[in-house]
Amino acid sequence: MSGHFLVTGGSRGIGAAIVRAATRAGHEVSFIYHRDTDAATGLITECGPRVHAIQADVADSAAAGTVVDTVARTGGEVTVLVNNAGITGPLGDFLSVDEAKVRQVFEVNVFGLWAMTAAVVRYWRAHSLPGVVINLSSIAATTGAPGEYVGYAASKAAVEAITRGLGRELAPDIRVVGIAPGTTDTDIHAAAGDPERPRRVVEQIPLGRVATADEIAAAVLFAAGEDASYLTATTITVAGGL
Repeated sequence: MSGHFLVTGGSRGIGAAIVRAATRAGHEVSFIYHRDTDAATGLITECGPRVHAIQADVADSAAAGTVVDTVARTGGEVTVLVNNAGITGPLGDFLSVDEAKVRQVFEVNVFGLWAMTAAVVRYWRAHSLPGVVINLSSIAATTGAPGEYVGYAASKAAVEAITRGLGRELAPDIRVVGIAPGTTDTDIHAAAGDPERPRRVVEQIPLGRVATADEIAAAVLFAAGEDASYLTATTITVAGGL
């Protein structure tokens, strides 16, 4: 059964792969992007008329309600929210990282997710609709990412706690599932200042390679679909055996 996906951080990397996968599966998709208009436009051209872009900053909690209103005005009724937008902050050991940078990570990864989820859930409740929330976590929530980005790891641990708590609170009509990727071949590593990180950590991965964005997107589509109808309040690790 087709639905309408709302994907945050949808113009690049894992987010763009989710947009493509959802479109291929026959869904309508609205995605949020922050600055990269060229990437957003290219994705719309690639995926066709079922895909719509909304420019917004997920770290601005006031934007969440506006995004939901925008989707509703254009004839969309969100059935699946994918909270994908996230930043790592700069790489570095604990004492070298500026606290302000860690706060920024939490603004995007935790409070942005919180606000968007609240806006969508309020819409579902107001219209007596079921729905699915998929939260992108990270294997870092489990490993703690020592010496690299402990603040990012802490933000993703918070995401997993939100997933667990909300999944139980919003059941049975709203499911909440987390997906925790391991190292994935996207530009997030370059943005953090270490583009060679995937090649450096690959020897630690039992399957012997990093993930592709498409593999993470496939897990998201599974978790959002009917085959996962008995799955909620849990996070699925997709990390090659880590």
